[in-house]
Amino acid sequence: MPMTLAQDAFILVSPWKPVLLLVPLVAWAWLISSNFDKHATRFHLEPKKWNSFHLFMGLIAFLVAVLMPLEGILGIVVGLAAEIAILAISIAAYPIIANKDERVPEDHHVKLLDFSSMGEAKEARAAAKQAGTAELVLRTPDGTTVPVPEKETAEFAVRVAAEGLLLRAKIARASEVVVRPTGKDQNYGVVFLIDGIPTADTTMPAAEAVKMMDYWKAVGGLDVNDRRRKQMVAVNVGHLDRKHKVRLTTAGGQSGMTLTLMIDPELAVRRKVSDMGFLEPQLEAINNIVEDASGVVLLAAAPDGGGTTLLYTMVRMHDAYTQNVQTIESDIQDAIEGVRQNPFDPKKEGQEYSTLVRSILRRDPDVVGVGELPDAATAKEMCRGDQERTRQYVLLRSKGGLQAIQMWCKAVGDLPTAAGALHGVIAGTLVRKLCPNCRVGYTPSADMLKKLGLPADKVPQLFKKGGQVLIKNKPETCPMCSGGGYFGQEGVFEIFPVGPAERELVKSGNLAALRAEFRKRGYPTLQQAALLKAVEGITSIEEIMRVTSAGESKKPAAAPAGQSA
Repeated sequence: MPMTLAQDAFILVSPWKPVLLLVPLVAWAWLISSNFDKHATRFHLEPKKWNSFHLFMGLIAFLVAVLMPLEGILGIVVGLAAEIAILAISIAAYPIIANKDERVPEDHHVKLLDFSSMGEAKEARAAAKQAGTAELVLRTPDGTTVPVPEKETAEFAVRVAAEGLLLRAKIARASEVVVRPTGKDQNYGVVFLIDGIPTADTTMPAAEAVKMMDYWKAVGGLDVNDRRRKQMVAVNVGHLDRKHKVRLTTAGGQSGMTLTLMIDPELAVRRKVSDMGFLEPQLEAINNIVEDASGVVLLAAAPDGGGTTLLYTMVRMHDAYTQNVQTIESDIQDAIEGVRQNPFDPKKEGQEYSTLVRSILRRDPDVVGVGELPDAATAKEMCRGDQERTRQYVLLRSKGGLQAIQMWCKAVGDLPTAAGALHGVIAGTLVRKLCPNCRVGYTPSADMLKKLGLPADKVPQLFKKGGQVLIKNKPETCPMCSGGGYFGQEGVFEIFPVGPAERELVKSGNLAALRAEFRKRGYPTLQQAALLKAVEGITSIEEIMRVTSAGESKKPAAAPAGQSA
């Protein structure tokens, strides 16, 4: 019987060819089992699926090499090259995908050609060669690199202390660093903002703190001698292979100077509508509000509650290339493509917020995002605008939709006028997300579910924060959340479209009836939306109680003893 070319190649192959082809396969298998598999298991990255993928790629690589239909040395070389190429694809795939997963902290990213022993040796050599040098690359606003002082000098010690703020903040996943007087013994304290929660870091003598703050001011080109006036600037910081923008703000007070460092502030407000945390029915309501494209829509959030992100997201939902889209902001956090962002400078002589709003509205824009409602004059100017021609979004510092409506009506000063302009309300807050690496599931009691208004037959399990994971059957601090139990934040919203019926209720000032109308239409409140996220395992009952207890809605009952959320 005639044999195929592949069969001939397989039979005629030299006996040492399989041995040669096994060498890269063994090295590849060692790397996968000793590094990638352990990494995937540690961070719950579906190790079984990854192992299946790697086994499939390894089998394909070996078969392609062995069955290569070429004879002699050429066949061996081509087969070996093909095998190595396929194995390389298998190796490269894991770091590329795993490093993008939010469950993997930045300092635990997998680096190709930087395996544990090699990496440690490399770091040891670098440390020996560059002992005493700085870890960060600091650049002034014009891009000039700030030189590192000579080691063993006082200036170098200040540089290391200044860098230490950001390095510790990066490890802690902090979005903001604040250095301020503690009010005790002339000390200064460092506070990190981690997932929206202020967390104390260290304290230091006032003399050291002032030197460190002056160093940062010098990097930003600020007036070092001015310790009273508020100053702000953005600098660039490089660390390893990443670049960060850091916004410096300094201001003086009776007790001393305060320094605030915001890390990558533009990334915090740059979200797609699908990443905001809206429920599916709410996404439909959002799209309907955007398509309406007329009147005033109130955006409500507490300070540091995601209000600017909400404003930017709503503005971005309009096509800035076919429409005239503008914003009015006191503090522009990020550049929005195609949108004209008008800064408001309160120090500019003769400029008032309401005057700037009136000036913009007179140009007949299609969409205007108003960053704040500082006074009644601004609200009145918005009501004088062309409600049919222009959609206006205005951000209010409020903890709920109904409270935002009250604030709007009070600012306008006339219920019929305020109601006539109103077309919708979107109120939101931020909840911390449970760390998916260490969250702990538990069975809630029937009494607890009843108090929360959740059906017992549909909620078999809830989750609470953990903080520890088992590594080799020993409890250790979770490497993903550093033991905090939470990782990141997500928005929770209540969305109330306002039509003719709702406007009549606003006009009458009957907020109780308005609340009943929203409930009748099935619009979920902030608390209800948050509870749905708890049922999905995104957050905990404890976190919901924290963010909603001071809001408009009745707070959920505390969990029974021994049933912490």
